[in-house]
Amino acid sequence: MFQNAWDEGLGRYRSRYAFRGLSRASYELKTSLQRLGPLYAELERHSLRNFRKYAHRDAAPGDSVWSWLSVAQHHGLPTRLMDWTYSPYIAMHFATVNIDRFNEDAAIWCVNYEAAHLLLPERLSGVLTDEGAHVFTVEMLGKAAGTLEEFQKLGDREFVVFLEPPSLDSRIVNQYALFSVMSSASASFDQWLHEFPDLWFRVIVPAELKWEIRDKLDQANITERVLFPGMDGLSLWLKRHYSPRR
Repeated sequence: MFQNAWDEGLGRYRSRYAFRGLSRASYELKTSLQRLGPLYAELERHSLRNFRKYAHRDAAPGDSVWSWLSVAQHHGLPTRLMDWTYSPYIAMHFATVNIDRFNEDAAIWCVNYEAAHLLLPERLSGVLTDEGAHVFTVEMLGKAAGTLEEFQKLGDREFVVFLEPPSLDSRIVNQYALFSVMSSASASFDQWLHEFPDLWFRVIVPAELKWEIRDKLDQANITERVLFPGMDGLSLWLKRHYSPRR
């Protein structure tokens, strides 16, 4: 999980990878919006508009579309954003948290966000250069595109941006979270990645190792109690912790 993490210039280990753990190796990299069905691309603006209309007026920090998308994704609205983490251990948690899938292989996707950003349109790469940053914030992305329509028109081919969400609560902070967002709601991240095989790798977690990995992550305090602070996360952790092996 830490391959290619050595930074020769810094003389330190500084991974430029984002990680996403899936409980089944066969799962595709689909957004929650894409899972709505064949008309999902047309539903995006309607669902986000109504979310903004009915949400509390102070729900989003600022009024940019990127802030609202981050808040909406965080609270479960289907969006074109996809959840990632800087932590390979947290990705491993999500790959092994569902004990009902312990008879199936899991997978952890690992994408080099710094290399992916070398393929960005000039307007977006210029924002990163000006800030001396490797990933975007909602404010930085807002400088380049104020709407989703403007965002899609920035390039003549599909591209992906990695975005750090605002620290809305302890859950986002503890999960060391970031999002990916494709230039088009209908774009397939899977297909895009396969055009650039040097940007990513995938680690398969064999079903027979899941219990061992799960127990060791629990010992390392990588649990629902930490990643979902509050009574809900505590209950999820205890339920799994006391479930019989089956």
